[in-house]
Amino acid sequence: MQEVTPQEGQRRVQAGALLVDVREPDEYRDVHAQGALLLPLSELETRYQELPQGRELVMICRSGARSARAAEFLHAQGYAQAINLAGGTIAWQEAGLPTEKGDPAPSDSTTPINAQQDNT
Repeated sequence: MQEVTPQEGQRRVQAGALLVDVREPDEYRDVHAQGALLLPLSELETRYQELPQGRELVMICRSGARSARAAEFLHAQGYAQAINLAGGTIAWQEAGLPTEKGDPAPSDSTTPINAQQDNT
């Protein structure tokens, strides 16, 4: 499984990759990388098919451990373009990259991820 730095992760997101935060909603609410979509690791096994298979997925969590597990799981399901953001949200913040606070958009919990707004 490939890992990228926060700076490389941001570059890939700007180029069209989807940034997926696998932390729990309370963690996401406190702070998250700007533009990250919430798909908690606890729901990944039942919701992973909402993710687009033909698009690069940059997985992020707090420190990089949960997102690494998520990327490995996705690889096993045929998502060859899932990568891990090394160091997670902590490293993203330390790099001075943009963050946001607050709940996910109301549609995030009911609309499949592959039907949500495209960053490209």
